[in-house]
Amino acid sequence: VSLSLAGARLIANPRSLSLYSQTLHKTRTLTSCQGERIDRFARGILFSKLSQIQGASLTISDSLGTQQFGDASKSSIMVQVHQPRTYSRIAFGGSVGTGESYWDGDWDCSDLTGLTRLFVQNRQVLNAMDSGIHRVAQPFIHRLHQARQNSESGSKKNIVAHYDLGNDFFGLFLDENWMYSSGKFDDQTMTLDEAQRNKNDALCKSLDLKPSDHLLEIGTGWGGFAIHAARNYGCRVTTTTISDRQYELARERIAQSGLSDQITLLKEDYRKLKGQYDHLVSIEMIEAVGLNFLDTYFKKCASLVKPGGRMGLQSILIRDQYYEHAAKNVDFIQTHIFPGSAIPSLARILASTRDQTDFLVERVETFGLDYARTIHLWSENLEKRQSEIKLLGYPDSLYRLWKYYFAYCEGGFLEKSISVAQITFSKTNERPYSTGVSS
Repeated sequence: VSLSLAGARLIANPRSLSLYSQTLHKTRTLTSCQGERIDRFARGILFSKLSQIQGASLTISDSLGTQQFGDASKSSIMVQVHQPRTYSRIAFGGSVGTGESYWDGDWDCSDLTGLTRLFVQNRQVLNAMDSGIHRVAQPFIHRLHQARQNSESGSKKNIVAHYDLGNDFFGLFLDENWMYSSGKFDDQTMTLDEAQRNKNDALCKSLDLKPSDHLLEIGTGWGGFAIHAARNYGCRVTTTTISDRQYELARERIAQSGLSDQITLLKEDYRKLKGQYDHLVSIEMIEAVGLNFLDTYFKKCASLVKPGGRMGLQSILIRDQYYEHAAKNVDFIQTHIFPGSAIPSLARILASTRDQTDFLVERVETFGLDYARTIHLWSENLEKRQSEIKLLGYPDSLYRLWKYYFAYCEGGFLEKSISVAQITFSKTNERPYSTGVSS
């Protein structure tokens, strides 16, 4: 079993993994049968695509020599290819194969975040890498993603696949409040802990929280926001998660904070929640909803908020121009990090709330560069504690997986192909209506 599959068993559920293994088996069997000729053929195709790079410099070294692409006058990002199979894995696996081959140690890079930025800047090259002979593997990858749809049972499996990797692992890089979402940096002197408290406070203020309020949170995480809201605003909080590991630690942290009388912790899917609350908050849980369930999600949220109440949403956003392409394709994160996930666009969110709810949009604030900084600090924290990963019983390859994941995301935020926003909705008594015009 390769390192990638060994690591994937920690992250992906067995049924989904077996489907994806078919893809890997088919591409790797083809490579082993044809050997060096296939690798060289794939190398030629990749180098042909890379010759279109503009505005940056990339240098690739392998056993056959060194090749420079792009603007030679600029400082070059260096890639060292250790295994010839790297080229066929990228050719047949596209961006997914690129991440897997890094995970397996087939290649290294002097600046992973810079490499991501280079490909975002040269999106036509990136799209070309995800076309052509990559289409051989794409149907299997797509079937895997479809098998991970976020129905009630599917959501549970997908959350387990990601968050139940282990609290100890997430504790290696998160802040003292255990916030696994973007912080808000008012300036570059802010620490990660301060930025996360600042983010939580911004959401509380957007809801105009009062001690008399009963706040519902969809997506507990490890209890960081619920504790912040109850402690600093005196309100009651009901919060729900479907992750067993998160539930266990959140319950422990709530008890240790002395706020058990103010905070009610549930283990319920959002679709099963009942009653109405003064306000609702959901922090980067929407990415786990899935695009097919966005209307269901917002309709349910609206039903849980009393007239006159508000919903505070923090969501990662993909640029509207890239939404349709992303919705039809499956990337490395959806395959190996967060099965079943999908990033909505602002237009898609606003269309859903327009057609399915009586929410009014009061505030939209984007702060994507703050997410890039948050991820950079997470990556630094994980690097400092890399030796502890193995002590926790995880394979060495897990560090490479998450190093790639963090760089992949940081580059996207820095290049503004993705962002993050806090959106405040207010609840009216009017019935939703459809204009028939899409956003």
